[in-house]
Amino acid sequence: MENLAYTEPPRVERIEGKTYLMSPRPRGQHNRASLNIAFLFERYLRGKTCMAFGDGTDVFLDDENWYIPDAMIVCDRSIIRNDGIHGAPDLVVEVLSPSTAKNDRGAKMRHYAEAGVKEYWLVTPQQKLVEVYYNADGHFEIDETYTIYEDWELRQMSDEERAAAKTEIPVSLYDDFLVSLEDIFLDVDAFQ
Repeated sequence: MENLAYTEPPRVERIEGKTYLMSPRPRGQHNRASLNIAFLFERYLRGKTCMAFGDGTDVFLDDENWYIPDAMIVCDRSIIRNDGIHGAPDLVVEVLSPSTAKNDRGAKMRHYAEAGVKEYWLVTPQQKLVEVYYNADGHFEIDETYTIYEDWELRQMSDEERAAAKTEIPVSLYDDFLVSLEDIFLDVDAFQ
């Protein structure tokens, strides 16, 4: 028999006033990419004003919309409370899952932009793909798409195309903050 004292309450998000159970639990590739990103953020931000947060920290944008992003950066420490972040983080990362992709690309993306999130990443671990969006007056516009190319894809590219393939993502919050695609997707292939 299961000991109910050790069970966690279900994880939920509230989107436009409707509560969504975050189920099923994320798969291994999702968790690995999310953990890698939070670690990379934390390592760079240690000792700086901005703080990194991983999966499990609630973001309360308003009474109708609160989310649990996979990773984020918050520079305004006055919005950090014991129960979560009360206001817009500066950067939000959502790792896409089949059950959440529609909301991550739709209502959540719109609300994050309207609330003032400066940078929004959508990460697809299976394709080793990161889409980076910047806030433009309350809506997100795509800045760049980053991907790790397979060896066969690289062989088919010209020298100029290979040279233009970007392997690091610049984080807009700091001039010298670059995140390697290899580091984001480190060991995601361990989950087949």
